[in-house]
Order: sequence, then C-alpha cells, then structure tokens
Amino acid sequence: MIICMSDLYGHTIVITNRSLVQGDFLEQLKKVARLHPYAMILREKDLSDEEYEQLAEQVLAICEAEQVRLFVHSKTEIAKRIGCRCIHMTIPGLQALSEWEVRELHGCFTQISVSCHSLEDMQYAVQHGATQIVLGTIFETECKKGLKGKGVAFVEEICRQCPVPVYAIGGMNEKRLPQVMAAGAAGGCMMSGFMRME
Repeated sequence: MIICMSDLYGHTIVITNRSLVQGDFLEQLKKVARLHPYAMILREKDLSDEEYEQLAEQVLAICEAEQVRLFVHSKTEIAKRIGCRCIHMTIPGLQALSEWEVRELHGCFTQISVSCHSLEDMQYAVQHGATQIVLGTIFETECKKGLKGKGVAFVEEICRQCPVPVYAIGGMNEKRLPQVMAAGAAGGCMMSGFMRME
C-alpha cells in the first residue's frame, strides 16, 4: 500500500501529552490541528476535573476551527457540559457503567472510542456500542518502556473480526502507519511525533 505524506494525517489520531511539548501547549495543538488529522484525544490524566474542563473547552475550539474531531478521555460529564460529542473510554471505565449509563452514553455521544488490548476487549467494546477501537500496544513505545509490542499480525487478527474501524497505538510513526493499514487498520495513533513536531 502506497500512501502519500499528505494523506497520512487523515488516518491519524493525535494523543495529547503536555509534558512532551517544548513551547506553548495550545499553540502546538493549533499547529497539529492545521494538518487535519482524523481526530485528537485529549489525554492529560494528571489534571483535576476543573483544570481538564477548562483545557477541554479551549482544545474543542481549536479542533472545531479546523474541523477535527475531539475525543474527551473518560470524563463523560465534562464532555457533555462543553458540548463535545465524542468520548474515549477504557475497558475498565466501560465495565464500571450500569446498563442505563451505557444507554445514556449512546444517547449523548455520536462517537464512542474504546482502548482495547485483546480480542476479548474488542468484543466487549463492540457489544457495548464502540464506534471505533484504539488497539495497543503494537510496537514498543517510550511511554511503556519494556512492554513488548504485539506486532502487525495482532492488528490483522483483530481487524479481521472487528466490525468497526481500528486505530493502532504504540510506537506508531509515519513508516509504521502504512504497515498497520495494510493489515486492515483504519489508521494509527501518535503522541510524541505530534507533541514534539516543530
């Protein structure tokens, strides 16, 4: 599969991490949003709810200006308050919800992204309404040093059985993105490449 550089960004999800950015974080996100990636997930797990909400409002405005989807990470109430219609969940987060809360999730959000690390995770996520899967850890990554990547064959196995788009995460870069797409993924997620981009 041959993919031009200009097309790569449309297949990427940006994972934010303030600690990797040298200059102003919001200015960096503006620069990244101008590349028109498929989406952005506002991770920033260390912030208080109040701080996260203030930041999410600003990032949502940046994303909307460039017509980039923003996924709020796990914080459903904050996402609802700021008018963000895309949510990213973990499997434990999804499992903690009651049947009623899962139904409410579908009513409030047009896109439900779920982090998965196994076939069982993927099946659970899809059964509970996931519209996309973020599948890891595919290659060894700086974030999780020492954790062996599951490789492209794992992506292929999941994609064969997954009815919704799969985005590979973990050690992704512009050279590896075409590999996971050839294996059936819709694209990949990158953190450091975007956060450190000049």
